[in-house]
Amino acid sequence: MSRTAKILSSLFILFWVLTAFAPSLIAPADPLAINPSQAFQAPSSAHIFGTDESGRDVFTRVIHGAGDSLYIGLAATALGMGLALVLGTAAALAPRWLDEVILRVLEALYSVPSLLMALLIIAFTGPGVGPAIVAVGLSTAPGYARLVRSQIRTLKNSEMLEAATVLGRGTWLKVRNHLVPNALQPLLALVTLGIGQAVIWAAALSFLGLGTPPPAPEWGAMLSAGRTYLHLAWWLSFFPGLAIVVVAAGSTLIGRALGGKVKAV
Repeated sequence: MSRTAKILSSLFILFWVLTAFAPSLIAPADPLAINPSQAFQAPSSAHIFGTDESGRDVFTRVIHGAGDSLYIGLAATALGMGLALVLGTAAALAPRWLDEVILRVLEALYSVPSLLMALLIIAFTGPGVGPAIVAVGLSTAPGYARLVRSQIRTLKNSEMLEAATVLGRGTWLKVRNHLVPNALQPLLALVTLGIGQAVIWAAALSFLGLGTPPPAPEWGAMLSAGRTYLHLAWWLSFFPGLAIVVVAAGSTLIGRALGGKVKAV
């Protein structure tokens, strides 16, 4: 990974963290404030991303929507990885017959497209932010779990674990201090990429009306609301879509940078 890409990745992280936790520093206006007389204003110096059908500033809504979109992406990825650690570690350390059962279940779940699985889960739980996090998290868990299992099975026979056994370390200590940390290290890049993909899936669910409900400034919901006016106000969908693309591209850059560090280790 070049120095320029690493700098861009760092700036990307700094900008979106600032946007998520302190959006008012960048866009101090109220993202829900309506002004019908200013509806459908094209991008200009007064409204750099234009205004929507209710006269709300699109730039303000995109900035304030970063918190919701990134929160869903981070929470869903954390949920998916947490479940993957439990399932993958259990499969790797379990007796052979139980390992086969868990592996077959994970492979069956992995064969179902993630977005389709999320839709099936939301069909039972109903729409909303919480169900969207659960749906995206559960849909990503099988893929992560298979990788965790593979990493831990490789580490089980390593010299590091043999040394821990000789020192009298118990199974729990070996799992906590050796297996899990070393199994997670090669997956850091993949998890970073997963955050960007989770943001995309969460936006897709909101676009379908199954995630964050309007008028909340969530990017997928904004895309859905703007599609009705594409012939009249292209900016309503363009800028939220651009934000999603930027997050996905930025997470890819960060993932590649972390992947290079892991290889170097």
